[in-house]
Amino acid sequence: MTSLKFGTSGLRGLVTDLVGLPVYSHARAFCAMIDEDGAAGPGGEVLIGQDLRSSSPLIAAQCARAIADAGLVPVDCGDVPTPALALAAVQVTAPAIMVTGSHIPDDRNGLKFYRSQGEIDKADEARILAWHENLALSALPTEPAPARVYDALVAYRARYLDFFGPDALRGLTVGVYQHSSVGRDVICDLLAALGAQPVALGRAERFIPVDTEALRPEDATLARDWASSQPLDAIVSTDGDADRPLVADESGLFLRGDLVGALTAAFLGADAIVTPVTSNSALERPGLFRQVVRTRVGSPYVIAGMAAARAEGARLVVGFEANGGVLLGSDVNREGRKLAALPTRDAMLPILATLTSAVRAKKPLSQLAAEQKFAVALSNRLQEVPQEKTAALIARLDAGDSAYRDAVFAARGGVAARDRRDGLRLTLGDGTTVYFRASGNAPELRVYVEAVERSDAEALLIDGLNIAQTALAEYDQSLSGENEIVTQQSTNCMK
Repeated sequence: MTSLKFGTSGLRGLVTDLVGLPVYSHARAFCAMIDEDGAAGPGGEVLIGQDLRSSSPLIAAQCARAIADAGLVPVDCGDVPTPALALAAVQVTAPAIMVTGSHIPDDRNGLKFYRSQGEIDKADEARILAWHENLALSALPTEPAPARVYDALVAYRARYLDFFGPDALRGLTVGVYQHSSVGRDVICDLLAALGAQPVALGRAERFIPVDTEALRPEDATLARDWASSQPLDAIVSTDGDADRPLVADESGLFLRGDLVGALTAAFLGADAIVTPVTSNSALERPGLFRQVVRTRVGSPYVIAGMAAARAEGARLVVGFEANGGVLLGSDVNREGRKLAALPTRDAMLPILATLTSAVRAKKPLSQLAAEQKFAVALSNRLQEVPQEKTAALIARLDAGDSAYRDAVFAARGGVAARDRRDGLRLTLGDGTTVYFRASGNAPELRVYVEAVERSDAEALLIDGLNIAQTALAEYDQSLSGENEIVTQQSTNCMK
């Protein structure tokens, strides 16, 4: 059974399941859909970008072969942030394929597909799968395909330098946690061009899976150590393909992604925001935004929500996720400068908008964050948990066992409300929330919590993870018991 599937953003799976014919055939299927729609570039071009994973160069080469065999022209953009590739696709009116597994481990990788208007939607995903089945390819050509080279970073740098201006970050000293982010150099370049002093930190030679929603303890420790050992106004970083930001304040404390998204939306003057159910409940507080649209988790759902908000008359729409990735759904015009819409997750915009907000307010990031009065929201994950196990846990907590549900949360007043839009979000009797959902990108169970006080949120997160671990162990035991019964019955029948 293959691990390949479309998740919250793109096709993902184990490298062993992806490399070779699967890459080639899915890229051919995408090209077939594009060709059917007459949506290839003016010269039949399809752009290709990649992150810094060890498997990405080979996968990119196999995508190029597929594009050429489909009668189109592969264009190699090299190592490039996903949003920079998406911007290039818009500007040259060509589709694109990004080779990236985003934040998941190096033994996995994936493909993100873009039309010239932006990221594909769920309907497109279904069509790619249908074409993949119809093509039924059985052989992988081994001859490399020639590809034209294109620098997608030029326009990406210009986009933000032109909008923010050369003095936007004058006076700031900003640490850049580089690790293996494909955006690590362009971040430093842009910070310097905007007047800041970038300090490169933690550059890695091997791929490190930095997840902006489930930070490794060692990443949090690194940030605190860097902040305490040198004067920094902030520390910034991204995930592997640079579409999700990390922003830490002057003490090295990382800000939640939804807080960074809210600061960005406020900076841009958004009257409507679109964000998944995982984002902080404080966003609905009166006076922040005129309209708040909640969606399921995943950029295709946020993009659909942004389109709906515009159709309903919203003037300036900004989407963002709890991971911090910001999607700009409308053009922004300010002081004679224009920032064109880019409806795909981007890490650079929220990094620059948050830092610029602090400069203009003449406040440290910690104070700017505290003034938003967000509930303390934390998240973590249990890895190597198949989706069927997460589904069993959610079913038990939801409709299957009310006595169990009330018992495990008895100390917090039981369960007051349930939200089933994407997984299961429980509002507890004491006003805190705990939310369980399966990751769309990896075999992981995600746990999100909210509470007024950090100590309470930390305790609730531990409780949520423990509840999940115990329930999953009981689920495994129940399956073992069923297997023993089946084995015994088979033995009896043979006697």
